[in-house]
Amino acid sequence: MLECNSMQQLFNLSGRVAIITGGAGLLGYQHAAALAGLGALPILLDVSEAGLEESQRRLLEETGVDAQVHVADITCLESLQAVREQVIAAHGRIDILINNAARNPKVEDADGKNFSRLEEFPWEQWQQDLDVGLGGAFNCAKVFGQQMVRQNRGVIVNIASDLGVIAPDQRLYRVEGRELDQQPVKPVTYSVVKHGLIGLTKYLATYWCEQGVRCNALSPGGVYAGQDDVFVSKLTQLIPFGRMAKADEYRGAIAFLCADASLYMNGCNLVMDGGRSVW
Repeated sequence: MLECNSMQQLFNLSGRVAIITGGAGLLGYQHAAALAGLGALPILLDVSEAGLEESQRRLLEETGVDAQVHVADITCLESLQAVREQVIAAHGRIDILINNAARNPKVEDADGKNFSRLEEFPWEQWQQDLDVGLGGAFNCAKVFGQQMVRQNRGVIVNIASDLGVIAPDQRLYRVEGRELDQQPVKPVTYSVVKHGLIGLTKYLATYWCEQGVRCNALSPGGVYAGQDDVFVSKLTQLIPFGRMAKADEYRGAIAFLCADASLYMNGCNLVMDGGRSVW
């Protein structure tokens, strides 16, 4: 049986440097708070300078950790390489990468235009969504993973979704009184990106395994963030727990995936959706 101090050591991230993309977003902040609470230094990347500053302020207030922030475009290798150089110059290492950044395409525009339907979905939107959600994760793994290889140690976590395991239930988005071919839907790119991240996870898990770099995915369910009451009511009926997730409920999962507690876990997709995908 492991001693108490050994168990604590499994979740000790003191001195480790963690890069988190989409750091200005809802879950990006939560991931950073989880790691900061275990002693890691979060380094947040995002295109929103104001959002990064807010996440930085909140983290300092909640955890006492002064996280670093970088305005960066994850679709641009040069932007990421510049961040890597700055991080290595300042800290000499990169231990953790959480690929969290993604676009969340709307179901329909404010004017009700049904661009989300497959027949109407713009090619430009397809490219943009995949460039950020999937291409960005590839770029970050490529740029920051190389440093992990040099260290012979590192952890990559890709944030997928329960919709990377199951298909969207388009009934959730239906509007009463509209013809079927005019109904809004969850855009195809969300599913493609999230399924793709799980595939990327398996690829990376075996690609750099001999160099000590492991990769897993986390697939959250729907997180409550003030969504429409009708939508929330429909969705919660599909979840055995009968509710959506709270934003901070994924902290434990992130801590486990990034810490030595999951040292023998590689290429897995941790589904945490309140049971929705098993119903």
